[in-house]
Amino acid sequence: MAIRHLISLDDLTDVDLHSLVTRGAEFASGAPTSGRPLAETVTGIYFRKTSTRTRTAFSAGALRLGAQIIAYNGADLQINTGETSEDTGRVLSRMLDTLVARTAGDPAELRVWAAQDRMSVVNAMSEDEHPTQGLTDLSTLLRHFGQLSGLRVLYVGEGNNTAAALALGLTRFPGTELELRTPRGYGLTADIRRRAETWAAAHGSMLRERHDMADLPAGMDAIYTTRWQTTGTSKPDPDWRRIFAPFQVTEALWQDSPQAVFLHDLPAHRGEEVTAGVLDGPRSIAFDQAENKMHSAMAVLEWCRVGVVAAAGGPL
Repeated sequence: MAIRHLISLDDLTDVDLHSLVTRGAEFASGAPTSGRPLAETVTGIYFRKTSTRTRTAFSAGALRLGAQIIAYNGADLQINTGETSEDTGRVLSRMLDTLVARTAGDPAELRVWAAQDRMSVVNAMSEDEHPTQGLTDLSTLLRHFGQLSGLRVLYVGEGNNTAAALALGLTRFPGTELELRTPRGYGLTADIRRRAETWAAAHGSMLRERHDMADLPAGMDAIYTTRWQTTGTSKPDPDWRRIFAPFQVTEALWQDSPQAVFLHDLPAHRGEEVTAGVLDGPRSIAFDQAENKMHSAMAVLEWCRVGVVAAAGGPL
């Protein structure tokens, strides 16, 4: 049986990306599992940084699929006392079937752990990308709209690891448009932007990024933001809140996109990146999106150990 890892959405084939998104939406719609595909397997849940949704999603998802879990916090492993990442990965791979890890650090460490053929490794958030959040976002949009091709999404706020995953995922679907409005100095990294633009050119989609809130496009299908202080990071500029203030998501953004749904990866800080009226309003599907983290986690865990389950069926 081939061992599959999810370190970056960039690593996935179109078939695997489409299948994971479809399967997440299927689980969200109540599709039954085929027996208990992870029975007699053990999933390690290793989180160095705080987490409510992702940690719970993978823990609950693994249990629902029949796996047992072992949970570690950031201080539990001997890597804190000087054991090498290579040795840690070699040992864990002899005891675990899957390792779900949030490091908020360099993804190269995850790739070191994945350099074996026994244990699947899942990136539950690294410094540069949050791939399982990207899958959740795409599954949420697919379930709400019935398709992804042609959707237009406005992302407002920091070009963080959530924005990176969205850019690397949405651009893989034909005719999509992703408009990012990020504060200057806080946009997508040059590497993420280059990779996303390459996908966009190959799939007939569009990626744009500006560093102001003027001339916003009308008729968007979704408006998305994340909290301004990304988990595990700090901002060098002490005046960063003033820089971010114009990028708050308010009800005014719906004037030209009245049918748009609102997305937020949570946790949210009402009155900062988003008003309470938007987050708790009738266009918000942020809490459905949060629930879908578990469904997407189940799709990832199943795919890592079993392979493609959902039928790709062509472009979504």
